[in-house]
Amino acid sequence: MVDFYEGGGVPAVLKEIEKYLHKDTLTVSGLTIGEELPRFSYTNNRNMIKTAEEPFAPTGGVAILKGNIAPLGCVIKPAAVPKHMFRYSGRAQVFTTEEESYEAVLEGRVKPGTCMVLMYEGPKGGPGMPEMYKTMKYLEGMGLSDTCALITDGRFSGSNRGLFVGHISPEAYEQGDFALIQDGDVIEIDVDARSIELKVPEEILEERRKNFVPVEKEVKRGYLRTYRRISASASKGAVVE
Repeated sequence: MVDFYEGGGVPAVLKEIEKYLHKDTLTVSGLTIGEELPRFSYTNNRNMIKTAEEPFAPTGGVAILKGNIAPLGCVIKPAAVPKHMFRYSGRAQVFTTEEESYEAVLEGRVKPGTCMVLMYEGPKGGPGMPEMYKTMKYLEGMGLSDTCALITDGRFSGSNRGLFVGHISPEAYEQGDFALIQDGDVIEIDVDARSIELKVPEEILEERRKNFVPVEKEVKRGYLRTYRRISASASKGAVVE
């Protein structure tokens, strides 16, 4: 962020995308974007801020994947995924709390190539859709982020690096098929194709649905219990309905 700031920051980016801007839009200064632009300078660091004609990548830094365990979508940051991980296949190791997942990483129980599945951390299941940053950071610290994936119905911030997929919808608590994943199942992710798939026959999934019992985390009486009852899916912004 310091390099970005010293390279001109947001004003320098606005100069690069000037032809795409609505210049009559009012800014917080009371002037329009068109009136502000002449005050801005182009970057002095082309390694940090590229031109619109020669961008870092042909697509944006954030993308939506869909598949049988995320029919309403999930979020990935392709800009942070190593190129060799854009097409990935791994066997699931399932966790129902963030604490379980990062303890497994620290104790060496997560092997290279594993697809960590962290469920019941969504808007209702968490509840509150907590950020799953610890597990991601520990994967990187333990040298596993170049081979392992982490998929979750919880939330993550923009600081992650690796094959991390969040906001899976419907979440496990809402009886989405994400909740049907079991240890050893094969999960395939194709970033370019924007797909995520659980490679388990439909007849087996149907049997799992019949026996499904959601994990009910204990929540003290108060706002979070109310939020669990009335919150919307992450695909709708996890807002209160």
